[in-house]
Formats: sequence, structure tokens, C-alpha cells
Amino acid sequence: MTAPGRGDTRATIIDIARLAGVSKSTVSLVLKNSPMVKEETRARVEAAMGEVGYVYNRAAANLRMARSNFVGMIISDLMNPFFSEMAAGIEEALYRAGYVPILANTNEDPQREARVLQSMREQGVAGIIISPTGLTDADSLAEFRHSHIPVVSIARRMNGAHLAYIGQDNVNGAFLATQYLLELGHKTIAFLGGTASAATQRERLQGYRLALDAAGLAFAPDLVFEAMPTRMGGRDAARAMLASQCGATAALCFNDIVAFGVIHALADQGIETGRDFSVIGFDNIAESAFHRPPLTTIAAHTRMMGEHGAQILLAMIEQPDQPIYVLIEPAQLIVRESCAPPQQRIDS
Repeated sequence: MTAPGRGDTRATIIDIARLAGVSKSTVSLVLKNSPMVKEETRARVEAAMGEVGYVYNRAAANLRMARSNFVGMIISDLMNPFFSEMAAGIEEALYRAGYVPILANTNEDPQREARVLQSMREQGVAGIIISPTGLTDADSLAEFRHSHIPVVSIARRMNGAHLAYIGQDNVNGAFLATQYLLELGHKTIAFLGGTASAATQRERLQGYRLALDAAGLAFAPDLVFEAMPTRMGGRDAARAMLASQCGATAALCFNDIVAFGVIHALADQGIETGRDFSVIGFDNIAESAFHRPPLTTIAAHTRMMGEHGAQILLAMIEQPDQPIYVLIEPAQLIVRESCAPPQQRIDS
């Protein structure tokens, strides 16, 4: 067979199959980015496509199949390494399945999130995986139950939205962290960072309280210092704790980013973390192992959580009528160098 000339619009996948020496179905799998095709075969098919000048009209194919291969991926704060690591896991799982993510960063802005959601509905995405902002109204997501677009909420639970959800075990994670500090001998443990409006903070505070209760210690509201879940928030929470003269010798931080800010604020006052004061984070982001000191934290298996969230969404795309799925990833205490038995009170 003589291959159609470059740019010949009459070239078909049958032409490509003959030229590449493969079946028509193999060419179709290559066009769909299927992971089932060997790289050597894929390269041969793509070379044949280039030779005949074939350009795949994916939009037209989506119309024929009545299905898009685009998935909305809405992340609340890509500046936070926790969310960027999670997004990498989502993207990897979608890529392996032949789906292309449309990424949007809402920067914790619920109005921006609403506009992005509307735009993705108009684009006809196959599904949406979303990490809601801290102020997202459950009703704004609940309406998707009637839109035939499957939605998975990840990392932040939206009570009342009745959506598929995947997240970490915040309660047990905070329990394990607080229990570890208690076992080291700490009796006055602060909780630093996060805001009561966020379900994640409430769940972690619950685990902290449960551990205190199990040890026979009363919960003291004046040991909770709320702040934004950022380095600056951690700095502010640590300064407020020191100014309060509450006598804390250790702190459970809302997340690793807060913990980094806390450690820096303590250092500014000549207080050495891991010797004079103990700090535990939450999430086990990559930076936590390389911080100084290396941070004791709760592993949320963030990248794996992103992959699992994408897999749940893909299953919902394939089988729209399946029941709402909830997956809670187990918590794991990672012990490093930021904690030690209590010394003297830091405000004495």
C-alpha cells in the first residue's frame, strides 16, 4: 500500500494500522492513550501517524462516544505542598487511565471555586475531583448529584453534600500524635493552627481531646491557638502561645506547614525544637524529613490518597449508579527528631 501523502485528510486509522503492521484496535488504543499498549508498539503507531499526517480529532470522537476524556481537578491551594503532592497522585492515576485533567487552583476562594465548577460543567467534563475550600458551602456541591457528572471530594469532608469522599484519618492521627507526646512525659500540650470553621481542624482537635481524656487530663481551651494553616499562621500561633505563658512544653500542629512556622518562631526566642520544646506536624509532606530538625509527624500518604481518589472517580464514571463511596486512609506516626521528653517550662 502506498501511504497517503502528508496532510492527506483521507488518511484513516485503517491506513495507520496497515503502515504500522498492527490491528485497527491497537491504533484505537494508542489514540486513547491506553496504558495497555507496549511503548515499542505505541512508537511505531505514532511514527505511522506522522508519516501520513494523521491528526486525531478528539473532540469529534468524544461527541461520538457521548463521553469526554477530560476530568476537572479543582485544588484549593497549590502553594501548599500537601495539595500539590496530592494533585500529582491524582494526575498520575488519570494519565494511566487515558484521561486528561483540567487543573484549577481556587486559592481558598469559594467564589472562584463556584465559577470554576460552573465552567467545568459547561465544558462537559467526565467527572470532577475537588478539594473544597475551607469556606465551601455543601449545597454548592450537592447540586452535582443531579447533573450526571460524578464528583469526588478529597482531603476535606463536606458534611451534607452526600458526595463520594476520600481523606485521611484526622481523628486517629491526632490521637496518635498526642498520645506520643504524653508517653514522652508531656502534660501541657498546645494545639496550634487551623480554624474552627474547617472540618479538618475540628476532627484533629477531637483526636487531641480524646488522647487527653484517655490519659486522665482535662481539655484546656486556652491551650488551643487558632491560625491560618500556613507558615505565617504557625509563627503567629507560636507567638500567641508564648505570650500567654500557658506553660506548654509541646505542641501538636494542624499540619506540617504550621509546624515549620512554629519551629522558626521558637528559634527566634532561643528555644530549640527537639530539646527545649517538642513539635509534631500532620501530613508528612516531603519537606518534613529534610527540615531542621526533621519533623515528627502523622503520615497521610498524600500522593497515594490522590491516586485512590482518582480511581474512585474513574469507577464512578464507568458505573454511574454505584453507591456513594467513602475511603479513609489510615494514619501513621512518623517519629523523627522534633520531639523529646519535657525539660523545664519554656515560660519560667
